[in-house]
Amino acid sequence: MKHARTNRAVLAFAITTALATLTVQAQAAAAPAPPGKETAVGEKAAPKHVKTLQQIVVTGAPTYMGVKRIDASFEVTALSLKDIKNVMPSSSADLLKVVPGIWPESSGGETGPNIDVAGFPGGGDAPYVTFELNGSPIYPVPTLSFMDNSSMFRLDDTIAGVEVLQGGPSVIFGNGQIGAVANFTLRQGSPKTEGAFGYTVGTYGYNRFDGFMSGEISPGWFYSVGGFYRTDQIRNPQFPANQGGQLTATLTHDLKHGSIMFYVRDLNDRNQFLTDVPLIVSPNGQNLSSFPGFSPLTGTFASNALRMANIQVTPGNPPGTINANLANGRGAHVRMFGSNLNLYFHNGWTFSNVFNVTDGYMPTNALFNNLSPESMSSFTASEIASANANPAVVAAAGGLATSGTATFVNGGGAVSPNQPVASLGFWVVNNQIRSFSDEARLTKRIFKGNHLTVGTYLASYSANDTWYLGNNMLMTATNNAQPINLSLNNGAQVTRNGFISGPFYSLIDSFTGRNIAGYLYDQWHTGRWLFDGGVRVENENLSGSVSNDSTVNLDGNPLTLYNNNTAVANGTYTPENFNATRTSWTLGANYKITPDMSAYVRVDEGVHFPSFDDLRNGTPSVQKVKNMEVGFRAEKGAWYGSVTAYRRIFTGVPYSVFLFNGGVFNTVYGSTAHGINFDVRWRPLEHLTLALVGDWDDSRYTHYASAAGPGQAAYNYNGNMLIRQPRWQARFTPSYMIPMSWGDLQLFAAYSNISYSYSDVANSQLLPSYYTLDAGAVARVGKHLVFRLQGTNLTNQIGLTEGNARILTSGILNGVEMARSIFGREIRFQVEYKL
Repeated sequence: MKHARTNRAVLAFAITTALATLTVQAQAAAAPAPPGKETAVGEKAAPKHVKTLQQIVVTGAPTYMGVKRIDASFEVTALSLKDIKNVMPSSSADLLKVVPGIWPESSGGETGPNIDVAGFPGGGDAPYVTFELNGSPIYPVPTLSFMDNSSMFRLDDTIAGVEVLQGGPSVIFGNGQIGAVANFTLRQGSPKTEGAFGYTVGTYGYNRFDGFMSGEISPGWFYSVGGFYRTDQIRNPQFPANQGGQLTATLTHDLKHGSIMFYVRDLNDRNQFLTDVPLIVSPNGQNLSSFPGFSPLTGTFASNALRMANIQVTPGNPPGTINANLANGRGAHVRMFGSNLNLYFHNGWTFSNVFNVTDGYMPTNALFNNLSPESMSSFTASEIASANANPAVVAAAGGLATSGTATFVNGGGAVSPNQPVASLGFWVVNNQIRSFSDEARLTKRIFKGNHLTVGTYLASYSANDTWYLGNNMLMTATNNAQPINLSLNNGAQVTRNGFISGPFYSLIDSFTGRNIAGYLYDQWHTGRWLFDGGVRVENENLSGSVSNDSTVNLDGNPLTLYNNNTAVANGTYTPENFNATRTSWTLGANYKITPDMSAYVRVDEGVHFPSFDDLRNGTPSVQKVKNMEVGFRAEKGAWYGSVTAYRRIFTGVPYSVFLFNGGVFNTVYGSTAHGINFDVRWRPLEHLTLALVGDWDDSRYTHYASAAGPGQAAYNYNGNMLIRQPRWQARFTPSYMIPMSWGDLQLFAAYSNISYSYSDVANSQLLPSYYTLDAGAVARVGKHLVFRLQGTNLTNQIGLTEGNARILTSGILNGVEMARSIFGREIRFQVEYKL
């Protein structure tokens, strides 16, 4: 019933918005031309001769007309489709590695990344990064468990470019993101018919087809349509690791004094999620090497032997089961629909409205690691000790166990006592999501140089979850692992088809949320100064219910150890509610020192409202961040440079993590940070460009200590580095364009150096420094053909982005650690034909 009420409310609001849009269009049709020389921007690429500081950025600006970079009191990184292709990102999250101050951990595959913003205490998923499509959040909440914004978004030729804004005005606009906003814009049609079709082949069985077409339907009406289909076997799991595609279309209509654009996007993709693998690690954590028979660059536990699973989840004789398929991975079947309306009126009025509807499923069928591998004999001994310590098991067996027999599930005979084995959980999660968001802005020129914007933002969203976490399996610690069965000589069965246990956490929940915000934003351009500031008042209202679970013996037989302690949803539910209103604000000033040089200062205080996960975990805290930054940018001759220094203070940050033993660690803490982001480019020769981007950051925990309590040891993490945030990172990119009689040839490379970081709050799991080397060449032959050859991590460096997230201390056991590295060397070649 809650979903029905939510859907009716969304439908009513959508109808109201549509009627208001039609009314405004009618009014705009009779409006005179806009005053002065103000023009709409962002719909077409800037001419090549426009300097960087003279380019217009829209994200973070109060109106759709945008603001020149040299006048902006904030920093935006802008990338075109060409720039995106030259990066060759492994995912939409991985693209953000070229943005100073953002650290995406995309080693988990196409989906399920951790994305950190320098100085922001993320620690997992991507709570401080919002993905927008043409100015609308693709889902109003940036992160839910097993679902961040980037996992719902794929890159293809329908994307015109992206602008990434960190902090500043983002606390006022959109969903009020206090971290980073990546605003992707779609390519739209024009009077000129355009099209391109490409085929890409690469290592690990990579095959991809891309297509795009655009043009004019009739005078003033334009279309675009495009998409991709791709399959590959990265870290070959013996089945397609990534398989799926996407289709996107737009319809644009030019009004007499503005434009309106509609878009629709359908994504259906299945992606293998990559968990930690074992590595050999020196005692100080600095030196890494491959675990015998298991490459950290290309290996995976996943295999055809593990692919299909039948998991016991409900009581009975026999117990009730569910089926799961690793090939479904952390995929997405998501549909989006939205529109953008931009209008101007007489006497300095402008109006814009963006809305988005998202609906779909975000399933997870994936392996999650536990502890480091051990020998089969060691594992058997621990299971014998555990069974003999259980009176019910001993009584049912009629005696103690003294030995065990281990065999491969799929044949192959006995398992050697010396065989390294590991325990991994086969987690099964089904997320069904729906959302609607709408933002309207009305701007009036108050006097020369001063514009006041009044805006509203509404978001209505829901999530229905079913989780079965745990389901630990015994398997060989090898690439493409094999499941193992173990039985004890007193009749106790440790495993069933390799499964050691059932779920340690079974969940059924249903949540709905609504955020309503209103804001004022003023921008005053006087002489060389541009002052701007805004205030936003927002209310969040969340409600839902969460199932309670009980630990039971599914079949009532003490000798079937694999289902003796299984968490089962018991039919009772706990209601959850949250309602709060908070205020955010920002103030900025920019001074244009010369026509090619400016400096700015900005102060803002934003809030990060709790999500459904925080209610479920019992930590619905409203986070507050104070952000102070100063910046300088200049462009002279062959040089361009931008430097931003920041100071950030957080309070009320909730943290929750599932541990290997099924426990959950919850807390609330704070942090402080200061650092520098930089972006420098130099053209020493006409066709040679040298670019350097990166950041230096010093972020520390505060208010992160607790005395010992029931089941919990005392801890004090104050002063420790924020987890998963490199102290510094830099990316050097040389590019050389060679004019040819048949077209041109572009050669480019990228050298990235990543400083050390820590994977745990205790700073005991070191993630050592590493580097990567990428390179590529693009040949444009005539007007129609483009050949592209690119490679990443060409020197096959091991680069850890995550340690063992299932424990809170050092993960090294007998010189072995479970951790996750970046991918090994990848090479791709594309042929593209342009109409």
